[in-house]
Amino acid sequence: MKLGIPSMAVIQTKISDLINKSSIPFIDVRSPGEFQKGHIPGAINLPLFSDLERAMVGTIYKQTGKQAAILKGLEFVGPRIKFLLEQAIDYSYQNNLILYCWRGGMRSASLAWLFSQAGLEISIVEGGYKAYRRLARTFYEESSIKFLVLSGRTGTGKTDLLNRLQMLGEQIIDLEFIANHKGSAFGWIGQSVQRSNEQFENDLFQAIYGLDFNKIIWIENESRTIGRNFIPEELWNKIKSSPIINIERTIESRLEQLLFYYEIKNDNALKVSFEKIRKRLGHEWTQKAIEFIELQNYHEAAKIALRYYDTCYDYNLVESSSPQIFNIDFSDKSIQDITIDLLKFKQLHFGKGD
Repeated sequence: MKLGIPSMAVIQTKISDLINKSSIPFIDVRSPGEFQKGHIPGAINLPLFSDLERAMVGTIYKQTGKQAAILKGLEFVGPRIKFLLEQAIDYSYQNNLILYCWRGGMRSASLAWLFSQAGLEISIVEGGYKAYRRLARTFYEESSIKFLVLSGRTGTGKTDLLNRLQMLGEQIIDLEFIANHKGSAFGWIGQSVQRSNEQFENDLFQAIYGLDFNKIIWIENESRTIGRNFIPEELWNKIKSSPIINIERTIESRLEQLLFYYEIKNDNALKVSFEKIRKRLGHEWTQKAIEFIELQNYHEAAKIALRYYDTCYDYNLVESSSPQIFNIDFSDKSIQDITIDLLKFKQLHFGKGD
């Protein structure tokens, strides 16, 4: 570190004034374990302590007091000060960084002081990560989000339609993409490992927070559970009270869609997925499906899966609390044509959504 570099200001800033409004990197100074459980999307982990060190400092704080804990913390951090500062400089954008810890306390404040002495301009998230989580929890109740729910039996191409709508300038939320899961017992096939539910909530909040709430947001009709992730109750209530466009397509077009998107060569994964629904599908149908997989007759195996999911879907649609359900038959149309028709339908029934 060069001598003579003037120290810069350290300012406390509300998280609502920072997210989706700045190209300045967020630096999470909490331990790797805390970061892994959940963090502000896009944040970089530059931990002050390792998980073990954090536990030791916390124990000393409880048993001996603040002063002893600080001394122990300095013992851990001292040898790494140069490394931390070099990393901070590398991560900074035009000499600016945003730091946060759990509550915006000692960990972020101590590193903010160090980095500011090297000429970096530091913003500390007021209230830390805890403030971010609090904002995410209260946001859905206080916002005026207008959803239009895209529904349809398994294989109707809802994800394709959402992506095409987005390409045409529409606002969408792709729950399955955010969750790394397609939403059924087969939804894990071909996907990366799901993150923690806390991180799913963070990623979902971040995606929605950046949209224009004066305009309609398209979202797929999902169950509240997507793999091991759960849609927050406040958001779930808004989705369930929104208008639904229910797409109807032929079973053959739906089977073609399923066989295209699922990894039909992974026989073991398909068998595991059928085993997950054995009790609800029935022993006989499950065995038939597994036999078809062993014969590589994926078309017939998929038809058996649709028997189960169509029943579930139809029941959930009947039990829906949506104020409006529009059933539209697109049996003889391509995904491209359906996308255009959906835009016309939105314009006719909901205007431009602004």
